[in-house]
Amino acid sequence: MKIGVLGAGRMAEALVPGWVRAGHEVLIGGRTPAKAEDLAQRVGAKAGSLREAAGFGDAVLLAVLLAGLEETLVAAGGPEGTLTGKTIIDCGNAVDLSDYSQITFGGGTSMAEEVARLAPGAHVVKAFNQAHGDVWKMRPLSFDGRPFTVPIAGDEEGKAVARTLITDLGAEPLDAGDLTQARHLEAMAIIVIRLLMSGYDPLSVFAFTGPGRTEQATPSR
Repeated sequence: MKIGVLGAGRMAEALVPGWVRAGHEVLIGGRTPAKAEDLAQRVGAKAGSLREAAGFGDAVLLAVLLAGLEETLVAAGGPEGTLTGKTIIDCGNAVDLSDYSQITFGGGTSMAEEVARLAPGAHVVKAFNQAHGDVWKMRPLSFDGRPFTVPIAGDEEGKAVARTLITDLGAEPLDAGDLTQARHLEAMAIIVIRLLMSGYDPLSVFAFTGPGRTEQATPSR
């Protein structure tokens, strides 16, 4: 699969190496070209502009902070239709960095739903937003020997792509519903973010278990 990445920060650095190892082709675009080029060289990907990354990928990872969301998608051509028909994996959270409280858009929606507004026709999926970037760098991606579970919310076509990218990292997808459920996934993430900022270990996470599993996970605290 070809994967375009919009953003060259912590989450891109954490997720892209696993996809490269799985055999996917990745092109990273960033608002700062030199940063995108540096990251691409370090993780075995290609580098280009945001618009090039949008056009390159069958799937697109959107890995930007809330403050840069609209600027990034406009530069990538989202409102013009460059992302129509593509799956966008949004790993961000609507969080106010001044006090780490949640921001909701008009009508109480989510960052992922704002992505869908700015990239009409795209298949938007919320995923990878529940843990610090250091968690996604873990190899294997597991706790107590069990694969990490990744909640996803979005439309069905997009979720099929997200499942592939999650399992390629050695994790397990957990279907949390349609895109409106991204509001609740982002709210859960705010709790983790606030705990991390108060001094909790970056590897602290919500631990999910699949059907029929009764073992208690013991993530780092």
